[in-house]
Amino acid sequence: MNHRALFLIFMLGVAGGAEAQPGEVVIDFEQTEIGKPVPTWTEKGVVFALAGPLKESKAVGRVTFFPYLSTARKGILNAMATDQAIPVQATFPTGASSVAIVFWASTGCPAKLQAFDKTDKVVDEASIESAPGRKAPGDPVPQFELKVTAAKIAYVRFSGPRNGEFLAADELRFEPLKGK
Repeated sequence: MNHRALFLIFMLGVAGGAEAQPGEVVIDFEQTEIGKPVPTWTEKGVVFALAGPLKESKAVGRVTFFPYLSTARKGILNAMATDQAIPVQATFPTGASSVAIVFWASTGCPAKLQAFDKTDKVVDEASIESAPGRKAPGDPVPQFELKVTAAKIAYVRFSGPRNGEFLAADELRFEPLKGK
């Protein structure tokens, strides 16, 4: 098999998200409506919302769903383009022991995923300084994954974009706590 065919197979796998592991819950945002900002979104019991109030506006903070260009996939991001970027928070109904999020972002955008326990203490963190860029203009925006692990994760927050940038979560996978 030539390198181009291997690359295409790899990109199809990336665009479709990673395979769920046994016991993992996968949220892919495919049931959402593109471009319709909402105060919260709940899927499989996980509640997505902005992590705090807006800083420069009295408007209600919202999240929205964004198309992953050249694919049929969707992602969630902060919809407040005229305000400072507020982290998006995902709260788990019974807690989680690991959370992985597949993202795509503006080239060079930093990204951070933080896990918190029920006392609002940071229990794990993962980040990259710079989101990868396309190798060629016709390529899709590359995806990357950040993962956090801790005994009792109550919620996670993702953040990073500066003014004019975006960070979209394509898929969230988590391992629910057992016996809750």
